[in-house]
Amino acid sequence: MSFKSGAAVLGLTSLVLALTAAAPQPALSADVPASPNGVYIVMLKDKPVVTYEGGVAGLPRTAVGSTARIDKSAPDVRRYVGHLAAHKSEILARVGGAVKVQDYSYAAAGVAARLTRGQAAALAESPDVLFVAPDLRRTAADYQTPSFLGLTGSNGLWSRLGGPAKAGEGVIIGDIDSGITPESPVFAALPPSTVDADVARRWRGSCVAGTTGPAVVCNNKLIGAKVFGPGGVDAVPDEFFGSPRDYDGHGTHTASTAAGNHGVPMTVDGKDFGKFSGMAPAARIAAYKALWHKADNTTSGDDSDITKAIDEAVADGVDVINFSITGSTTSEDDPTAYAFYNAAKAGVFVAAAAANDGPGVSTVQNNYPWVTTVGAGTDDVVHHATLGLGDGTNEVGVGVGDAVPAAPLVVSTSAGLPGADAVKTAQCYSKSWDPASPQGFLDPAKVAGKIVVCDRGVNDRVDKSKAVHEAGGVGMVLVNPTPNTFNADLHAVPTVHVDATAGARVKAYAGTANPTAALSGSRADRATGPKVASFSGRGPALATGGDLLKPDLIAPGVDMLAAVSPSNHQGRGFDFESGTSMATPHIAGLAALILQRHPRWSPMAVKSALMTTADPLDNDRAPIRTDDGALATPFDRGAGLVDPSAAADAGPVYDSTARDWDRFLCGQGSLPPSGECHGVIDASELNVPSLAIGELSGTKRITRTLTNSGDRIWAGYAVVRAPAGITVRVDPPVLVLPPGTSRTFSVEFSRTTAGSGQFVFGELSWEGTGKAVRSPIAIRPR
Repeated sequence: MSFKSGAAVLGLTSLVLALTAAAPQPALSADVPASPNGVYIVMLKDKPVVTYEGGVAGLPRTAVGSTARIDKSAPDVRRYVGHLAAHKSEILARVGGAVKVQDYSYAAAGVAARLTRGQAAALAESPDVLFVAPDLRRTAADYQTPSFLGLTGSNGLWSRLGGPAKAGEGVIIGDIDSGITPESPVFAALPPSTVDADVARRWRGSCVAGTTGPAVVCNNKLIGAKVFGPGGVDAVPDEFFGSPRDYDGHGTHTASTAAGNHGVPMTVDGKDFGKFSGMAPAARIAAYKALWHKADNTTSGDDSDITKAIDEAVADGVDVINFSITGSTTSEDDPTAYAFYNAAKAGVFVAAAAANDGPGVSTVQNNYPWVTTVGAGTDDVVHHATLGLGDGTNEVGVGVGDAVPAAPLVVSTSAGLPGADAVKTAQCYSKSWDPASPQGFLDPAKVAGKIVVCDRGVNDRVDKSKAVHEAGGVGMVLVNPTPNTFNADLHAVPTVHVDATAGARVKAYAGTANPTAALSGSRADRATGPKVASFSGRGPALATGGDLLKPDLIAPGVDMLAAVSPSNHQGRGFDFESGTSMATPHIAGLAALILQRHPRWSPMAVKSALMTTADPLDNDRAPIRTDDGALATPFDRGAGLVDPSAAADAGPVYDSTARDWDRFLCGQGSLPPSGECHGVIDASELNVPSLAIGELSGTKRITRTLTNSGDRIWAGYAVVRAPAGITVRVDPPVLVLPPGTSRTFSVEFSRTTAGSGQFVFGELSWEGTGKAVRSPIAIRPR
């Protein structure tokens, strides 16, 4: 659902009238959905600082171009912020009794306030309100990969940027997440650099020490840290830190993956895992804590705080935002979308997680065209461990633990405490995971000295081994009851992770007389990769009916070893994590490298370069597959696995601007941030680096424009791998682009033998001078 009116609201059931340039306004409604926490986000039609072009008497233009950043201390900016503040106060006063929770001025113009539903509906009817939305809660979208992605070596991108000590130099990455662990060596101060003065000149942020826990201290690597929330709604225990400090570890992991320092030793539980490096090790980091670890072991944040974090990050001067947080599957114009729209318009690149609700169809989130949506895949290393059963058979699985000599084997369902919940016993809940059962679920009398078989599900994988350890077990066999990823986590006891088929054999043997088992030590083996992780969000995107292909691409996101907070990781400074959360900061860091090489590129040019050079083949040069063995489609993998070295030398790019996004939004029946529609386009017509049509009836022609932002003439010819049962015609079939020029071409799709109702896939590639410019195709005949 999406915001659909001049005073638009989230979740309308009524649809808009057909939009035209002459009749642009959608139907009005004040049916504001109830807010789960009593807080509503009120967005005004006023332009925020970064997009205000003037027009208010006495208040000059404050908008910035795509290569500049605002100076929030400038007198004109301060006056305009004061104007917005007065207008927001006046609007809230109309309903009386509103309590402001957050205030937005830079990437969004509005407030979050505690309101009754009736007050929210009244504000939604106001002619100077763009929309009112309930404050929804978002969750974290949960080996180092520089060599896998081609960053290292004499021909790698790092080398071409001056080595890892200079890779990402001068670029500022804002990480909106659960905070940061400032003492981690991956965030240690950088050596003095010639770009320090430029960073200091552009940076407008601050370092908030916090009120509980050790004070957060910044340096020239971690240049800023702020904390938001939790929405003025939830109380936060002191041990979760009322500061930018990260208790959960999620934010530390994502920030370090994007831009952690190069060459940091990783020794975990006595094991040497080599040296760590983020994607852009010389980039600067600013941490924006908007997600909070909760007593129920979840990590989440409210839209009101998340939007404020985006607002502050743009005002502070970041160049890139990493957003490893869930979003909507159905909306392209929610509060987060609105803030990211203005961030992208102001030149800030945004990498956003596709979320972890796969492998079902239409599970991809953060479907905004002005962000780069990232799915998760595996890399080229797998840590194998072998389970040896007492009957002489072996089961090979995944694990990084030590060897365990022969010990009795027991299935968790046969080792529960009297009266314990059967499901939680099967899934091996620890004592701390369910506060209502402090005694736990496994019976120490039945577990001590044994290897325990536990089912995956609900509680964290590492919580299961914690439960086994608490009950005195010496090892664990983790079983996937249904198809899912295999993860080499750092467990409390040595663990081997196996699939349902192997798990069934293990459980059957465990039911025999006196069963025993032993675990081998782990070994690192080469793996075919990437494979799309089963959890990774899939298309087609519900928000656009399949007319906008999402996810955009994939990056490594399974068993990523990076820095974490010791507070929530058994004292470890590094740990394995999996999720599109882990894939997304790879793209944020790589975007920093592209911006370092091409500082005048727009966020959409960077996105295009990353997508059109992404590789649809794995490291065995076969088409990428999913982790269950099926061929991956563009709805699984987007354009493919990111190839940063190729992206740095990309040919022409598919660029788009806020004017294009406005017409896209109006074509979707949604109002743009301006509050007015001036023309419409179908989502399939948006100038993005992919081609998708959610309903093809007969023949349809769409256009795209390529821009040569390089300094050499480019020439290419169209090579089409047509979807099955579809004919494709490109006009013109040859393009010649001198530097700085653009050329529009059309692509005509005609249905021949393709069946109705199912997507078919192909590819358009422009080949010739330099790198090929590839675009995935997804067509669904009607």
